[in-house]
Amino acid sequence: MATDAPLPPPRAWLPVIRAVLARPRLWLVAVRQLLVLAPRGWWHRWPPLPLPDPAYLRFRLLTAYGATDHPPEPDDVVAYLRWCRDWRRAGWG
Repeated sequence: MATDAPLPPPRAWLPVIRAVLARPRLWLVAVRQLLVLAPRGWWHRWPPLPLPDPAYLRFRLLTAYGATDHPPEPDDVVAYLRWCRDWRRAGWG
């Protein structure tokens, strides 16, 4: 997989953000996952946001949808966040 393979444009993430904002019980989980998935020293890079590494996003999108530029599905992200929350509650996280 090419490291410069295209990712979905930022606007493609708006439905995901709306889906998470509509579920306050997942807000803390979403913030935690952003921090966990952000590369070390993220605050030293522009923009200083705890965003997942682009290589990780490419891998996840390719394995989930078969293409790195496929927009993320809000229901898939919500299901992932619920899984993270439940995994942590079960004492595994």
